[in-house]
Amino acid sequence: MPERSIEFHPRQSIEQVEEGTDLAPRFDDRGLITAVTTDATTGELLMQGYMNAEALRLTIATGEAHYFSRSRGVLWHKGATSGLVQTVRELMIDDDQDCIWLKVDVAGGASCHVGYRSCFYRRVPIGNAGRHVTLEFTDTEKVFDPAEVYGDAPNPTVL
Repeated sequence: MPERSIEFHPRQSIEQVEEGTDLAPRFDDRGLITAVTTDATTGELLMQGYMNAEALRLTIATGEAHYFSRSRGVLWHKGATSGLVQTVRELMIDDDQDCIWLKVDVAGGASCHVGYRSCFYRRVPIGNAGRHVTLEFTDTEKVFDPAEVYGDAPNPTVL
């Protein structure tokens, strides 16, 4: 497979990681790295997820976003079931190489398994002095019906 040919450099120094050209990602103790995904054209924040080394290699090799689902414990090719494939236009890594930023085009116009365009469709009101916070919906129109796309499959997130 093409992802097997992609090797990450061992982390040897701060200078190498922060100022060098070696891709030396830092995965956490579970073998994961945070991945933030935005729309390549608008800059809109679509989702936040995680990648393991295999997901990062596959993303680099194929040009399509792959993630690791913590709740299901599996590699996940975004859009394999829904058709909402994320084609990567640009892949960035932060200064200490522990966070990935994907700028993508989304087939079908949505990234959220709940049916909204973005996974960030509710606002937390600021300055709330009350005991319980009531979330405010910022997006009320779903791009697709999850029941039609996923059928009776259980919700992929864990409560």
